[in-house]
Formats: sequence, C-alpha cells, structure tokens
Amino acid sequence: MTHYRVSPVTRKHARRMRRAMTEPEARLWNEIRAHRLMGLSFRRQMPIAGYIADFACPSHRLIIEIDGSQHAEPESSERDRKRQANLEQLCWTIIRFWNDDILHSIDEVCSHVVAVAQAMEIHPNPPELRS
Repeated sequence: MTHYRVSPVTRKHARRMRRAMTEPEARLWNEIRAHRLMGLSFRRQMPIAGYIADFACPSHRLIIEIDGSQHAEPESSERDRKRQANLEQLCWTIIRFWNDDILHSIDEVCSHVVAVAQAMEIHPNPPELRS
C-alpha cells in the first residue's frame, strides 16, 4: 500500500477533529468502529495525501464522507469534486452521505457501505500508482 507523508500540521488538525466530532460523525463512528461493520477496520479523520478523510478503511481503500449543508454551496462543491478526483486517482473510492442520512437512516447507510465494500472485494488490491 502506498504511504503518504503527512505534515505535522495536518496530523495535528486530524487529532483536533477526532476530539470534536459532529453528532452525525459520532453516530456513524459508533456503528463502524472496532470492526463492528462486516469486520471492516475504519479509521476516523485519517490524513490521506494532504486531505483528511472523515472515515477510511485502508484495506478496501474506501472513504466515507459526511457532508453538511455547507457542501451544497458552489465553492465547496467544486472543492469537493477536485478532492474526490485526486483521491480517486490514488485508487480510493469515496462514498458521501448527508448529515440527515446518518441521523435518520443509519441502517440504510451501513447497508450501503457494506454493499460497496463487498463489491470492492471482487477486485481486491487495486493497482498501485508509482511516482
């Protein structure tokens, strides 16, 4: 697996974000932490290639992002598209959910994550990008 150099500033920011999770983040973390979801190992606020993923499952190169209303704004939307394109170039798959999805439909969210992870098992070990 490719390892990314993480700046001390990014690492510190990720730690701070772990301590100040939003309610939707805390609720999803409770469902996926400690291998509770299909035995998958997720990390929260994981630095990847200069970005901080809300939740990441390194073994499947799967990222879960939880978006609030600010992500509907055009400037934020464009930034999200660029970020997603960069992470996808590194063979990560990104699943996005709205805060409301987590708060009101957590079972459906978890089922969708499991379905995506299972589909990814058909093609394990994506090719590594060499720099």
